[in-house]
Amino acid sequence: MHIEIPIFHMSIQVDGIIKEYSSQRALNEVSFKIESGEIVGFLGPNGAGKSTMMKIITTYVEPTSGVAFVNGFDIKSKGIEVKQSVGYLPEHNPLYLDFYVREYLKFHADIHKIGKERIEEVINQVGLIDIKGKKIAQLSKGYRQRVGLAAALLHDPEVLILDEPTTGLDPNQLKDIRDLIKAIGKTKTILLSTHIMQEVEAMCDRVIIINKGNIVADKKLEDLLQDQNQIIQVEFDLNVEEQILLKLPNLREANNIEGNHWNLVFDVESDMRAEVFDFAHNNGLRTLQLNRKVISLESLFQNLTN
Repeated sequence: MHIEIPIFHMSIQVDGIIKEYSSQRALNEVSFKIESGEIVGFLGPNGAGKSTMMKIITTYVEPTSGVAFVNGFDIKSKGIEVKQSVGYLPEHNPLYLDFYVREYLKFHADIHKIGKERIEEVINQVGLIDIKGKKIAQLSKGYRQRVGLAAALLHDPEVLILDEPTTGLDPNQLKDIRDLIKAIGKTKTILLSTHIMQEVEAMCDRVIIINKGNIVADKKLEDLLQDQNQIIQVEFDLNVEEQILLKLPNLREANNIEGNHWNLVFDVESDMRAEVFDFAHNNGLRTLQLNRKVISLESLFQNLTN
């Protein structure tokens, strides 16, 4: 089997990962690379393979085949070194509810042989100063997520793996955790999974979308949205036949919505509204509505994973 030599400025390098459970294939030859300092959104519907991939990267699950490196360490032969260089917040944040916040962080610090100065530093970094003397059982979901992040950050890892870090949070908690992740991302490489598209648009530089164990998109967020077909929504004052509309330059398809309302799909990035307006005028039509539809990450996600 070909094993690609890791590129050491890459924080995460995944090459041909396959994971099978009995007869079910959860991951199908998944490959991607994440450079140091990137915040990457890892998206997919339930059961797509996101959590499995994250568990493989963090060495909690072994792949059936394929290779992966984290900070240059092979996940198979250098599992301890991988764990030392990664901070992991799993989807179901495992906390000891009877512990006090500072006591819980000291427990983790002792495992990593970290001094108390670092505990206080992280408590301040993630905003736990006011509640560090409380029991974890007394905390809201938002503060419990902060405690989980603090534990993941204690050993100052170069890479953070965050699986659904904003699940179950209210809007104020969402903003707090989002701002915290963005701040941490200035000095760390972050791979995060979420179902909240607005969070991805607010936090991530790049998006990887997985569906049924296969990567279906992997691009900078801005490039991914720009690459999509342009849709012009138009309403004419009179009925017009589809074959007439198909004479428009660069038009890929014309979809009648209702009555004289049309969605016109173009293969070019340049704004085609002026072309549609001139076309209408030249054919004795008036445009009652003429809008360029903005492709959202949510609609793109639905198109790629349906």
